[in-house]
Amino acid sequence: MELKLMMEKLGAPQTHLGLKNMIKEVDEDFDGKLSFREFLLIFRKAAAGELAEDSGLHVLAKLSEIDVSTEGVQAINESSRFEAEIRQEQEEKKRQEEDRKKRQAAFRELQSNFNVPHVLIMPWENCAKY
Repeated sequence: MELKLMMEKLGAPQTHLGLKNMIKEVDEDFDGKLSFREFLLIFRKAAAGELAEDSGLHVLAKLSEIDVSTEGVQAINESSRFEAEIRQEQEEKKRQEEDRKKRQAAFRELQSNFNVPHVLIMPWENCAKY
């Protein structure tokens, strides 16, 4: 059923017999189903030229080919963009951490100005009693 839907979505609908023939062409374990390994075998056979030109599998292999010269370049561009974003985020975090450390050092310096020995200060009212 999935093979039928896939072929329809790829614009190459197949008859029931055509689908059975496609499965039979790569069904190595003779269970009447396509395993993932057998599905990948379609593309290996297509690359080796082992599929008949009028075969539904040949059509499938041709319809699902990818031009790596364009797709690969796009993936590399996206990858480098993500790497740049990650690098930028890391630099921003590093800068924020440095700023935090500078603020802490400045606070400690100001705090040290207020660290005077405690002197007992009596209110004026209490001075008259002594």
